[in-house]
Amino acid sequence: MSSSDQHGKKEKSGTYEGGCHCGYIKFSVTLSPPLPEYTVLNCNCSSCTHFGYLLVYPQATDVVWHNNGRERCASYRFNTKKKDQMFCPKCGASLGIDFEKWWPDHRYGISVRSLYGINLDELNYKKLDGISKVEPAENLAGHIWDEEKQELK
Repeated sequence: MSSSDQHGKKEKSGTYEGGCHCGYIKFSVTLSPPLPEYTVLNCNCSSCTHFGYLLVYPQATDVVWHNNGRERCASYRFNTKKKDQMFCPKCGASLGIDFEKWWPDHRYGISVRSLYGINLDELNYKKLDGISKVEPAENLAGHIWDEEKQELK
């Protein structure tokens, strides 16, 4: 599959099926370039580390949610509350991040771990020092639960 860039040249792309472990949430994502040529980000921030994310960043228009899949996603927000960490409410599988309120062009961070039939050993990775680059630059894991109020801060 291919698409045209702004100069009319054909860009290679690939479409991949993905979803949660139990099948409650399913989607298709088109990536340009295709996965074998795409650089997958391996970030060390608290959420990527805890949720096991290995992310690709398609535009929202390149993600097709099947059977209201996006609406079926449960979400978790922390810190700035601008990014939905998406997961299945039935099996708990982490799917990725909705950056709608974070980037001017709506994008998703889709975890390649949620794509079906992908050999993770064959992908190209780049390490991202998200813990130092995304404000506030600190590990917030485990620090947002208010023990006294029994709720998230």
